[in-house]
Amino acid sequence: MIRLLLADDHPIVRAGLRAVLAAEPDFEVVGEAETAERAVELARSLAPDVVLMDLRFRAGGMHGNEATAAITALPDAPHVLVLTTYDTDADILAAVESGAMGYLLKDAPPEDLAAAVRTAAAGESALAPRIAGRLMSRLRDPLPTLSRREGEVLELVADGLSNQQISKTLFLSQATVKSHLVHIYAKLGADSRTSAVATATTRGLLRRR
Repeated sequence: MIRLLLADDHPIVRAGLRAVLAAEPDFEVVGEAETAERAVELARSLAPDVVLMDLRFRAGGMHGNEATAAITALPDAPHVLVLTTYDTDADILAAVESGAMGYLLKDAPPEDLAAAVRTAAAGESALAPRIAGRLMSRLRDPLPTLSRREGEVLELVADGLSNQQISKTLFLSQATVKSHLVHIYAKLGADSRTSAVATATTRGLLRRR
């Protein structure tokens, strides 16, 4: 029996997942978490085999990738299968780097979800075909990669924040923010905030909110 933990902040989504997974004779849903923090707690106490993890939870809380990293660092850690609506390169790469065993989109057919769960439970990579194709394309034709801090700065730029607001939000000096922007422009071949955001969005380097 494969023991499952569902982590998603939408009750309707969790109910739908539970209904789909309960139809499989070798699955047992042992817990549900509406926050990423709760998912880490339940992963520790319930010892599931697989955690189905969303990426975005309510504002102000832990991100799904942070929870994934915390869960996969546990002793005898369960495998994490990301199940989300976000498919940018930035989201996919961050999830894999955090330790996710698989990445599946929420519009996947039930049979694909069941197969991915079994694959992840066996300790094997479970990537949706579209996601796998994106990763392979990225490996064949690598694009400029922003550091985590550069990504954070550019996301705030995309939100319309000024350098002063960014410095306060990230607890950086304005000189450091400007330095990050110079590096971002150089990597993206951009000459303005607008073009940097547009280029990063086109290349999938900015995570969707």
